[in-house]
Amino acid sequence: MKREIKTAQVKLEAISAPSPSQDVRTWLQEQVAGAKSTFFLLAHADDGVIWGRMEDGTLVTAPETDFSPPLRMETLQSARLFSEAGEISLWHDGDGMLHARMIVDGEGDPAEYYDEDQILWGNHVEASEGDFTQMNDGAQGLRHIVPIAVANPAGNRRPLRLTVRHYLSEDEFGFVRVAHSRLVKVFAK
Repeated sequence: MKREIKTAQVKLEAISAPSPSQDVRTWLQEQVAGAKSTFFLLAHADDGVIWGRMEDGTLVTAPETDFSPPLRMETLQSARLFSEAGEISLWHDGDGMLHARMIVDGEGDPAEYYDEDQILWGNHVEASEGDFTQMNDGAQGLRHIVPIAVANPAGNRRPLRLTVRHYLSEDEFGFVRVAHSRLVKVFAK
């Protein structure tokens, strides 16, 4: 499949990260307060992967299990709150410092980009609770709880996709490279 390079106005900026004692859920909710887009959360923690979504201004995360832990600042490695309009990203660096950035499409400077869909693991629906679906995959028992409703796929297919947007930049030698990437949407194919 050929990549389609598009151009859009893009605003990228560092934003103030929360303090280590601040509640990460509250901080994330504040960053997108009043936004009209549907936002999803993908967070990686020391003790597992955490999916979530914004519902009426409240960040709802997947039901807690031994593989889907609570969203806590103490164990958080990174978090991305994303929509088709933009992304808030929060991460710890190698020295334990917190950093945050915002990318918004439709504002800022012109930038070229392309989108690609990444295949997520999960070839069997284990359980559903509201719009959260527990997906399992393979003999290893890989599993996660995605923030969308998913029908059980036929055969051994992996229907889950995560759209990633890659923004391009040209360096001083004229080489074009991916300068930044962000998440756009999660969906079942």
